[in-house]
Amino acid sequence: MAGMSTNTSDTGSLIAVLDRADALPGAADLRARTYDLLQLQPGALVVDVGCGAGRAVAELTERGATAVGVDVSEHMITLARTRWDGGDFRLGDAYALPLGDGQAAGYRADKVFHELNDPARALGEARRVLGAGGRIVLVGQDWDTIVIDSDDAALTRRIVHARADTVPNPRAARRYRTLLLDAGFTDVTVDVHTAVFTDATMLPMVTGLAEASSTAGAVTREQADAWIAEQTERARAGRLFLALPLFVAAAQRA
Repeated sequence: MAGMSTNTSDTGSLIAVLDRADALPGAADLRARTYDLLQLQPGALVVDVGCGAGRAVAELTERGATAVGVDVSEHMITLARTRWDGGDFRLGDAYALPLGDGQAAGYRADKVFHELNDPARALGEARRVLGAGGRIVLVGQDWDTIVIDSDDAALTRRIVHARADTVPNPRAARRYRTLLLDAGFTDVTVDVHTAVFTDATMLPMVTGLAEASSTAGAVTREQADAWIAEQTERARAGRLFLALPLFVAAAQRA
């Protein structure tokens, strides 16, 4: 994903997270929704920014598009080329895409903009590569709106907000509409798709929130351990509750 660390161990962990996310119930339907919103004609060029391991590029190609995947991580690009033989994967980032002016009919970025320090600059680059009438679709979570049930609501709130504060742009998703309008895009729409998890599938994400909050000094090690123990027991007993809203914004280049 554009803007992510290129450290090999970090990238390996990210790949595992992305693979789990791709396999979650409803994930394929949500990806299909983003493809539909691009409104691509057969053969039209679409760029998937922060393409990761390349699944969206492969699926867009299957739909008849000319798909190009771009990622800042050389390791990710290598992996994508290995997984999807013949796919067009290029090293680059959201601020400097390896495409010509007006070359693309579609632009897609999934869980990328919260990693960018300057989303407005990235949207300026999106406008550059999109031709007139080109479509843009942004997908991502707002890191302050993760909902987790817990016996300690105050601590949970502190953990969620502290984890959000470690993200470069944690509230980018709630700003999609404003960012797109400010960048000169038209016909902006925003949908919210909320994924609900009640088993251990997303326990690593939940416990990771506490780990990051403890590392940041927002909660003590003892508080993090107690909260992780509670969430682990909830998962074991079928009582975990995590709601993760994903915001899907679409717009058109004038």
